Amino acid sequence: MAAYDFDLFVIGGGSGGVRAGRVAASMGKRVAVAEEYRFGGTCVIRGCVPKKLFVYASSFPEHFEDAEGYGWQVGESTFDWKTLIANKDKEIARLEGLYQKGLSSNDATMFKSRAELVDQHTICLTATGETVTAEKIVIAVGGRPNPMSNLPGHELCISSNEAFHLEELPKSILIAGGGYIAVEFANIFHGLGVETTLIYRGTEILSKFDEDLRTNLQDAMIAKGINIQFEDVIEKVEKAAGNDLRVTTKNGDVSEYSQVMLALGRIANTESLGLEKVGVETNARGAIVVDEYNKTNIDNIYALGDVTDKVQLTPVAIHEAMCFIETVYKDNPTSPDHELIPTAVFSQPEIGTVGMTEAEAGKAFEELEVYRAQFRPMRHTLSGREEKMMMKLIVNAADRKVVGAHILGPDAGELAQVLGVTLKAGVTKDDFDRTMAVHPSASEELVTMYSPTYRVKNGERV
Repeated sequence: MAAYDFDLFVIGGGSGGVRAGRVAASMGKRVAVAEEYRFGGTCVIRGCVPKKLFVYASSFPEHFEDAEGYGWQVGESTFDWKTLIANKDKEIARLEGLYQKGLSSNDATMFKSRAELVDQHTICLTATGETVTAEKIVIAVGGRPNPMSNLPGHELCISSNEAFHLEELPKSILIAGGGYIAVEFANIFHGLGVETTLIYRGTEILSKFDEDLRTNLQDAMIAKGINIQFEDVIEKVEKAAGNDLRVTTKNGDVSEYSQVMLALGRIANTESLGLEKVGVETNARGAIVVDEYNKTNIDNIYALGDVTDKVQLTPVAIHEAMCFIETVYKDNPTSPDHELIPTAVFSQPEIGTVGMTEAEAGKAFEELEVYRAQFRPMRHTLSGREEKMMMKLIVNAADRKVVGAHILGPDAGELAQVLGVTLKAGVTKDDFDRTMAVHPSASEELVTMYSPTYRVKNGERV
């Protein structure tokens, strides 16, 4: 008789947890996966996927405007929020079904229940009170939006979670935050016709991104009509007349909005998991501490994805899951590689980036060559749209290795994926120069910038 009910028990049915469970089950392991909400996790259910669908929806007004320059008469257009929500929900349900099918077809057991640790090998399914045992446990419960509980009136606000399920499209919205979630939703709501204001404590949005990306996107958003209030924060939120909300800021501004959205970071979902009972170590932010192989301080318990607060990206969680499989079930210790992760911000215009920012590279290398091109993409020449595209390559002058690539403009995220491969391969600027251009295309700029726009020596532009 087996010592445990399962070889592997996964707590959390998101992208990382399902990947670990599905692959282990396909290897003949007895696997169970517990999910208290919906299989698919943040990314599929209320994150990347529905957000990208909303981005597509919000981009059509500009497409309609641009069509006229190409001879099309689109005519009057209207938007129906409820139709978007219904079609989005249908697609999310389809994807959730695929996640469950991937587990069931490999004979993994699914529990639609919250799971909590009882001891090192025992899990309680709170929906039924049943307990099961497992040799190995993976915690992949992800994170959630920071509710900002100390903010007076925070309970009147929404997060990105609720933004996907609003019954009506608001007439106006105030979004607090300057990270990619806040920026993306500001562009989404503005594109759908909502009077949009972004409030941010800093002087520039997207503080962790390259300066040229930040400033150019910021200027484009303001030019579109998005109101950005810098160096200010919400002090309190109160109910106003009707269904509106009255917001008072630290700088003394008092305004009313249909909705207020808080996009002020995310926190790990580690509360009431039984971690303290078992002795699983967490950091000051509540995230689970793991070693280079995603193992916790408890020998048979692993954690991966956003719950570890390392890199909060879906592909990273999936990669960590595959490293777990290699390490635990294939006798091939594999540490997740978090270097050179391509990233996209689905703003409008879009950001695609991989590698070091200019500021980071300036600290790491004695001298840099920076190649930068800013131009109006061909698609805008007949439409009359003045929006510019920007491409930037950061090169270590000592060995000509490209250490950073940054793009702002149409399909920047798609280009970032390809650039991620090239930078991961360690290409030099000479490799770019030897590559034939695809003409006419925006991306040909990447291989036709032959002379540095400027140099950086000891962190200073020269």
